[in-house]
Amino acid sequence: MIVHHPFAYSLGWFSFTGFGIAVLLAFVIAQVIAQRELARRGHDPEPISDLVLAAVVGGLLGAKIYYFFLTGDPRDLISRGGFVFWGGLVGGILAVLLVVKLKHLRVQRIADVAGIGIAAAYALGRTGCWAVGDDYGRPWHSRFAVMFPNGAPPSTAGEMAATFHLPIPPGATPSTVLSVYPTQLFEITLGFIMFLILWRLRDHKHAEGWLFGVYMVLAGIERFLIEFLRAKDDRFFGVLTMAQLIALAAVVAGVIWMSARRTVGDSAPGIYATAT
Repeated sequence: MIVHHPFAYSLGWFSFTGFGIAVLLAFVIAQVIAQRELARRGHDPEPISDLVLAAVVGGLLGAKIYYFFLTGDPRDLISRGGFVFWGGLVGGILAVLLVVKLKHLRVQRIADVAGIGIAAAYALGRTGCWAVGDDYGRPWHSRFAVMFPNGAPPSTAGEMAATFHLPIPPGATPSTVLSVYPTQLFEITLGFIMFLILWRLRDHKHAEGWLFGVYMVLAGIERFLIEFLRAKDDRFFGVLTMAQLIALAAVVAGVIWMSARRTVGDSAPGIYATAT
């Protein structure tokens, strides 16, 4: 059995956690990948820095607003915890689309490199969830299970019952620390696999934007599967969660997007810049 200890340090009045570091590095790696890929294709990478800034603001706001939608507690809007992936993704995309429109950029061109960067950022960002003991899974009895006595929240039987409405196991007390699925590590692995697939397909022969459809399909499948193991309190339609319904919608939207961007044409250029 593994016992987790959060990564958090204080230097005087300043404190920092593994989550903050991971989020910062996630946006950095997304910017580096998107800029280099645009440049490699012969396009101007300069706008990416403004788009990443928009993604930071929109992503954090979207993640917080969605979390508030789930909990209904206004205090969650200003708490340090509580960032939901789908809310962050939607908020980030909307903010980026606004800047793309203001700068008169091609949505499909930006989207085609964004998927690669988002997958890498997702894998790196999830290390922050592991660092602070957040977003873990359901109770699990295995040598590979993890206890989070100082998690956010701790994986005690009482917290699991109050926060996630999971029954307290027989013989356990509310203060008993339960071992759970380390879903953060699973998501890091699956996110990295997503990145490798998208990286392998980055020279595709389809129209600009096609690769973002692939990302949507992969992200939807990843989230749909991992939700079966996560500790959640928003399950609908039996065992399915709200996040799984959104994941299925993302897969469908991704397939439609890929189909629409499958063929290069006059109104749907390929990914490489052409000489003028």
